[in-house]
Amino acid sequence: MKCRLINDDNQRTWVIVFETGEEAVQSLTAFAREKELAASQITAIGAFSEVELAYFDIEQKQYQKIPVTEQVEVLSLLGDVTLGQSGPKLHAHVVLGKRNGSTCGGHLIKGIVRPTLEVILTESPIHLRRTFDAASGLALIDPELR
Repeated sequence: MKCRLINDDNQRTWVIVFETGEEAVQSLTAFAREKELAASQITAIGAFSEVELAYFDIEQKQYQKIPVTEQVEVLSLLGDVTLGQSGPKLHAHVVLGKRNGSTCGGHLIKGIVRPTLEVILTESPIHLRRTFDAASGLALIDPELR
């Protein structure tokens, strides 16, 4: 992974470029911990050789995993970094383009980069925290928490 801080005012912004073989979710989470990020937005494009997506089943209150075992383009990756109970937490969704032009998408669990993933990460000056919501079974952003 290569990165560069391209804006250092009250809203720091980084360009992060991943190379073949790197795992995006773990690496972005490690980056967030290293930079002590507490509220950030992420956008990215690139490609993966292998992906694990998930779909949240609201009735069962659990994620259903969706493996994608082919080369795909990352058409859109959107997400955020917030503070969870154990530090920065990445939450990202992705739309993937397949060779035949079809798409699939979902919650990004794991993505092996090939050949690149180009990420823009913008930090907010205000921290965001997640709290557990019993009704959905998810940790949701609570904008009132400081």
